[in-house]
Amino acid sequence: MLFARLVSRWPVGWLAAALGVPLLLATALLAVPALTSAPPPPAAPPPPAGPARPAGPTAPPDEAAPSEEPVPAAAPAPDSLPVVDYDPAPAGFPADPRTLDTAPLTEGLTPTRDIAAYDAPGGRPLAFLAPTINGVKLTMPIVERRTGWTAVLLPSANRRLAWLPPAEDDRTLVPLRDQIVVERRHHRLTWRRDGQAKQSWPVSLGMSGQATPLGRTFVLGRTPPPEPVYGGVDVLALGAVPDDPDAVPAGLRGAHIGVHTWYNDDTLGQDVTNGCIRLPRSAQRQILAEVPPGASVLVVEELPPAPTGHV
Repeated sequence: MLFARLVSRWPVGWLAAALGVPLLLATALLAVPALTSAPPPPAAPPPPAGPARPAGPTAPPDEAAPSEEPVPAAAPAPDSLPVVDYDPAPAGFPADPRTLDTAPLTEGLTPTRDIAAYDAPGGRPLAFLAPTINGVKLTMPIVERRTGWTAVLLPSANRRLAWLPPAEDDRTLVPLRDQIVVERRHHRLTWRRDGQAKQSWPVSLGMSGQATPLGRTFVLGRTPPPEPVYGGVDVLALGAVPDDPDAVPAGLRGAHIGVHTWYNDDTLGQDVTNGCIRLPRSAQRQILAEVPPGASVLVVEELPPAPTGHV
């Protein structure tokens, strides 16, 4: 099942960040010989030859001071741009070039007012990111920083980034400790904290034609279970959406991928859902208690084997 509504139930505290920019200074000296129209004086006789004197150390040539790469200016964002919400995000945002990277994302960004989202540093503004989606505080994992700009995972889209211009008064930064990793081949979900695996559970995943989307996404928020089949346990809605919206039942169009439980565990280890990730009930309760909004979620076919020690 996919999920079309979202309710926040987490109190969240934020970590303020202060950014400093180093100042680079360079100094140059220039010697100019004096000019004269007087004839040159007679040449003096050469001094008597003496013992050779060792040459002293020579000063290194002046090196140019390194220059900072200029920060691309942000083009003005028209007020008419759409605001990213629970519906599919506008087109034109760049693909996540490291969407299958297993490294945890350790810092999140929450807008404190609408922030214009661009397709590249200094590129085109495409939409606004608001502080909330459906009343739920929005926290997006940071994936890259470049020339003062910040790239975050785009909500309501798959494997897409949004670039945010430099600023300090329109956002709050928060540390992220948790990561959820899902392996489609093994039907396994692993909860990690600070890079270490805490626990793993079997899961049910998307059926043929409605496969659980690959790549990096994040926990958007939680919502009460819409029907009794969810076992009375809240659902985690993710930033991801179905890869093929037309493949899902008409009643689920526009919904998001979710992490949820079921009224029984008979289908664990099978591909039977509409793209969602179905957990045992006890596992869902633990994930809800431990993993906050903004935590990164990675779906891969299979994790690479762990490195072995050298003899």
